[in-house]
Amino acid sequence: MAKITFIEHDGTKHTVEAENGMTVMEAAVKNSVPGIDADCGGACACATCHVYVGKDWLDKTGTAEQMEEDMLDFAFDVRDNSRLSCQIKVTDEIDGLVVDLPEKQF
Repeated sequence: MAKITFIEHDGTKHTVEAENGMTVMEAAVKNSVPGIDADCGGACACATCHVYVGKDWLDKTGTAEQMEEDMLDFAFDVRDNSRLSCQIKVTDEIDGLVVDLPEKQF
């Protein structure tokens, strides 16, 4: 079980608990975190679960594969630390993960 903190664009924080094996997106949807639309349900076919991974967490969350990179082309305000939360698996290693949400999702 890991704790993940989602920070909305306005600074509002939502800390949720997530079971190992689920994705960060699934944890957000299960806990009704605003700003994670997840239109494709986690199929990496949209960019509506876009997040910014905290700099200290980049090594632990891994790197985006080509399919994810392609989907990020459709996201709003993509940055070096942009990821699709549907592609980040929850493990004990990411307990305490902090992600920021963009101003809007496409």
